Amino acid sequence: MKLTIFLKFALAPLAIALSGCASTSTDIGGAPGLEVVEGNALPEPTVADLSANERAYRVGPFDVLNIDVFGSEELSKKEIQVDASGRLTFPLIGTLEVAGKTPGEVGEMMADRFRGRFIKDPQITVNLKEIFSQTVTISGEVKRAGVYPIVGRMTLMTAIASAEGWTEFSKKGEVVVLRTVGDQDYAALYDVRAIEKGQYGDPEIFASDIVIVGDSNSRRIFRDFLAATPLLAPAVLLLDSNR
Repeated sequence: MKLTIFLKFALAPLAIALSGCASTSTDIGGAPGLEVVEGNALPEPTVADLSANERAYRVGPFDVLNIDVFGSEELSKKEIQVDASGRLTFPLIGTLEVAGKTPGEVGEMMADRFRGRFIKDPQITVNLKEIFSQTVTISGEVKRAGVYPIVGRMTLMTAIASAEGWTEFSKKGEVVVLRTVGDQDYAALYDVRAIEKGQYGDPEIFASDIVIVGDSNSRRIFRDFLAATPLLAPAVLLLDSNR
């Protein structure tokens, strides 16, 4: 498996020393096929990868919505689950494509369907009841590993806090974030102690990310890098998509 490691170094002398390696292959910790190239940070998902922006929640498959149509008792207090294809079906107006839309936009779509046909001036409220599509998986040495919903903006620190924080065996210097962007898989290594000290920023976590907190799995991913050099800033591995 060929790996390309993107490094952003906090210390200028070390960055200069390695700048000559940007286009040539080098071994780190004896690992073959590992080359050092210039880079900044773990890339953010594109629109095609992620239907949610930084703030507004976007509805996705299997999410459950609470829907109320003002003035109609029969059409209110409805719990509707979005199907696997991102659609929901509602009485009178049939099926709507809702994946990638905010709850407010879903309400507007429904109002357009009702307007003039069934209700003169429809007022429809759509709220999230349960989230299944926009989630992050948190594993490793946290108190409560599991799958957690992302509503609004989540960072690495808030993700760990969602899992009730560290255990006595947590290795704050070995926290890995796995992410797929397009057809490419990435693994980023963070030292949360440095984030806590303000040495570099708290990275944003997106839906479908996997966070592995300081355990044998995270060490295995970055084994050769950790053996070669201390983590001075975030390190990102570009993983072979055919692994």
